[in-house]
Amino acid sequence: MSETAVLREGNDRDAGVVEEVCGYLTKNSPQSFFLFAGAGSGKTRTLVEVLRRLTGVVPHVAGEVLSRRLRLAGRSIRVVTYTKNAVAVINGRLGSNDLVSVSTIHSFCWELINGFDEDIRAALIALKNIEFEKEMEKAAAKKRGVSDTDRAKFAEIEEEIEQLRQTDKFIYNPDRNTYGSGAIQHRQVIDATAWLLLNRPTLQTILRDRHPIVLIDESQDTMKSMLDALMEVAKPKNSSLTLGFLGDHRQRIYSDGHSDLPSLVPDAWAKPELQMNHRSQRRIVDLINKIWESKIEGRTQPTAGVKQHPRTEKAGGLVRLFVGDASLSPEEKRDRERWCADQMHVSTQDNAWKIGNYQLLALEHKLVATRGGFLKVYEAMNLIDPNAAAPVGNGENNGPTAARLLLDELAQLEACVRSDGSVNEFIATEVLRRSGRLENLPVETNIRNSRTAEILKAIQAFAIAHTNQKSTVAEVIEPILTANLFDVHPALKEAFADKSPPPSPPIPHKETETTQARMRRGWSALFASPWNELEKYRAYLAGNSELSTHQVVKGSEFTHVMVVMDDSQAGGFLISYDKLFGGQELSDRDKANVKAGKETTIDRSLRLLYVTCSRSRESLALVLWSDQPAVALKKIKEKGDWFDSEEIVEIF
Repeated sequence: MSETAVLREGNDRDAGVVEEVCGYLTKNSPQSFFLFAGAGSGKTRTLVEVLRRLTGVVPHVAGEVLSRRLRLAGRSIRVVTYTKNAVAVINGRLGSNDLVSVSTIHSFCWELINGFDEDIRAALIALKNIEFEKEMEKAAAKKRGVSDTDRAKFAEIEEEIEQLRQTDKFIYNPDRNTYGSGAIQHRQVIDATAWLLLNRPTLQTILRDRHPIVLIDESQDTMKSMLDALMEVAKPKNSSLTLGFLGDHRQRIYSDGHSDLPSLVPDAWAKPELQMNHRSQRRIVDLINKIWESKIEGRTQPTAGVKQHPRTEKAGGLVRLFVGDASLSPEEKRDRERWCADQMHVSTQDNAWKIGNYQLLALEHKLVATRGGFLKVYEAMNLIDPNAAAPVGNGENNGPTAARLLLDELAQLEACVRSDGSVNEFIATEVLRRSGRLENLPVETNIRNSRTAEILKAIQAFAIAHTNQKSTVAEVIEPILTANLFDVHPALKEAFADKSPPPSPPIPHKETETTQARMRRGWSALFASPWNELEKYRAYLAGNSELSTHQVVKGSEFTHVMVVMDDSQAGGFLISYDKLFGGQELSDRDKANVKAGKETTIDRSLRLLYVTCSRSRESLALVLWSDQPAVALKKIKEKGDWFDSEEIVEIF
């Protein structure tokens, strides 16, 4: 706990933190730090105020010395944050400032390595060799020995390594997915940069020369490899690189981040704290404090963390936990959830609950897809590209690159189709013109007319299939692909032409699946999916579905929140709210993970519950659908430390 924080109380509890952080960075020998910044603590405001003082925008004696030194050396402070929206917010609050460069982690990494193609190639090959060795070790450890699937996986990695060896130029865009020869994706850029920082002293020098101070926002979700590399570069006393990590390990929602970042922060680093929660009413702050401090069975992550304090004027707030039977149908559950909203209206006397003006949150993407009626398309997209199928907090919600035709161009073409299935040819022409497909029409009149007629016929066939509620994806896109109306990703074109049956799914925890086999299953499932699910899936990617996930609302806040917890519709085994609340017993795997000290289902569920509860400002409804609601209710009441008896409501 920082000395400044101890001396202050009430709403001014964190008033000294800005000056405290400025002090670390303006010393003759600057000191790296980890700033603990909990939910609603004003982290962005604190960061901006620090930057304004360090760069001379706000009068500050030590800051003016630093800013003069930076300007003379042609250097700047680098701020790395999680989303493009966060970049815009920080830049907007900071104003024009040539001494601060703010970007996403992807942009930061690409700026460091862009153009160093030989080094990028070496890094990616080295990382692929590490992957190959791990797959070899995993296969060798199996009792039944190396399988044909394992050998196919080895061959796939070897082929990828050979492709890298033959690549002369690497291409990448931080703001969108790239594809084609030499294209690399977001994760590859970060992993390659981390490897090069550790293995190429020249890149270390470039980083220090450009940005002697690097501040990482949302550090709990920043990829382990990059944080580790930066800490290693900053380790030597004469490294001239100072780091500042800002975040809250309790709000980690991605497995890419370190499971317990505070324990990895070196002892020599300063550890300032923001203790206030300016967002939520006292009852909600009390709940999230209790959730995190809970010593619950199955938990392995430490309870370490700064207890938050609400503003003195935020003395109210309302919380309810509703518990119902998970065996009800999705329609029955939606009906009961509306009943829960009615109960919240009665308790709060706030019409927002009555008219549906509250944020509905889910804790798992599959639950959103199930409730939203696009499960088949979502599961197919997840097989095609697990890293792009679901919306995430960084704003890169474009879906799999290879499926862009379905998610972009054909979405535009749908707007040309009237309700009766006829085509608005003017709008269709505009879509084709924007895509550049009219630029290459033949010059000779007869051939040009023939091609134009072919295009119109394909669009009409598309329109008829699109308006048929029983059409599959394959049936709708077939005329488009046959007529070659748009540029199509090679993977989609190849998959559509392959009429062979898809491979069988691997046996969970026993078989390894190649990327090629997984993607083949995904394409087959996508082509067989109902076309009308695509519109719902696109809305989900855009954040416009009825339910939102914790990833999408990362950093957001809402006046009223309802959190839906339904393991039966979520699928998977990584999180389980029924186990967390006592409706289910821990599995043998959970117990083994506890014994081994590994992260458990309880750890993940507890952390995500913390994140969603902390989004609410005024009132919070938690809806738990349990396999054994009576058992869950009994355990919740016996536990008694999270909720008072009047806050627990059974759903009938």
